[in-house]
Amino acid sequence: MRKPAPRSGPRGAIVLAAFALAGCTPALVAPGPGVAAPAAWDEADPHAPTARAPHDGWWQHFRSRELESLISEALAGNPDLAAATERVVQAEIALRSAGATLFPAVNLEAATGLQTTDSGSASGTTRSSSLGVAMGYEIDLWGSKSLQRDGARAQLAATRHDHDAARLSLRAGVASAYLHLLAQRERLAIAEGNLAIAERLFALVEARHRHGAASALDVSRQRSTVLAQRDAILPLRVQERQMLRALALLLGRVPQGFEITGVGLLALSVPDPAVPLPGELLARRPDLAATEARLVAADANIAIARAALFPLKLSLSLASTADSSALALTGLGSPTSTASITLSLLQAVFDGGRLRAQVETTESQRRELLENYRARTLAALKEVEDALAAAARTRHQEATQHEIRAEAERALRLSELRYRSGSDRLDTLLDAQRSLFSAQDQLVQQRLARLSAAIDLYKALGGGWSSPPGDSAP
Repeated sequence: MRKPAPRSGPRGAIVLAAFALAGCTPALVAPGPGVAAPAAWDEADPHAPTARAPHDGWWQHFRSRELESLISEALAGNPDLAAATERVVQAEIALRSAGATLFPAVNLEAATGLQTTDSGSASGTTRSSSLGVAMGYEIDLWGSKSLQRDGARAQLAATRHDHDAARLSLRAGVASAYLHLLAQRERLAIAEGNLAIAERLFALVEARHRHGAASALDVSRQRSTVLAQRDAILPLRVQERQMLRALALLLGRVPQGFEITGVGLLALSVPDPAVPLPGELLARRPDLAATEARLVAADANIAIARAALFPLKLSLSLASTADSSALALTGLGSPTSTASITLSLLQAVFDGGRLRAQVETTESQRRELLENYRARTLAALKEVEDALAAAARTRHQEATQHEIRAEAERALRLSELRYRSGSDRLDTLLDAQRSLFSAQDQLVQQRLARLSAAIDLYKALGGGWSSPPGDSAP
């Protein structure tokens, strides 16, 4: 008689299906930007050739050895950057911890002891020892552990990108603080120079007054000009010291006793950063790369929450123990060995909707990250346009201001000659003096604005950053 083919029971079908689904872990794919990149920049020179993105080391284009030294010192000593480095270390540890869950846990247990009993009529001492090895492993049926590892890898990539963004911000911050300090010193030197001019003209007015060619009112007005100029120098000096201490903090140095040499602001070179096409910007910004990596991690969290809805969990445990009751404290004698293997199934029956709520929460968090990514992308495009516009505007304004200063210097010379000869009143000389001071001060500020616009443009373009190979999210 022919026997019918054996049929697998319901439990066997569940186990087979579980192992089949274990190989169906969803792949994590980096999301798209959600924003259509424009074909060209509105504020860019339409006749300029297409350029590649600026390379790392953009601060060297200012041609300042001191600035290069300060940035190197800041990268080594800034406490905020050091904290960002430790966050990268913590993310690396988290990745190793997530990967460790893919392997079984093995525990070794050894015990020995004495037990004394006293029943009144009899007493005794029992010695016992045991040595055991136990292994536990939860079979990753739905790929949750692999997804946790991939999510931790994406979080590590995001933390590394955050660190790169912090380095870029620190470099730009040091460069900006250095340039503002140089500009403040330039303004202070201009104010002191104008004080010297005011004192020289005051001596001239006094001489004319002694010879009866100028009135006492003229002397009083010029003395007021000298006093006002002296008073204007004091806040400039206070601001200069404050800026110096702020720069020291960026370097991670004690502000007391900190000093820089500093060259003239006008002696620095004004770089002209290369501007790539808008479509390349998304791969050049570490902050965008960090947000994108977090989106990948959010996808992993969604998949993990969905896997928790599957009712079946399969765990395997193995244990082996050797016991002896006739044992000395130092070794086993005639031990009794036992071994066990356990395969357990866990099925959730009712959780009040907690697991489904967790899925919905992770999905909402992912949508929030996607909107933040889209907003960050739009902001990045705006920052480049603003920096391009500022660079072009400040270049023209500085050229015009050079001409204004030259004319103000010429007007002061002519006004002084005419006042000496008695052709002009003191009012004309005072106006010429104020115009020259304003023109000189405005020129320094225009130069600072032009250099600052170059820093902003470098920062908006990512500062020559690019994601290292093998360091991106899955």
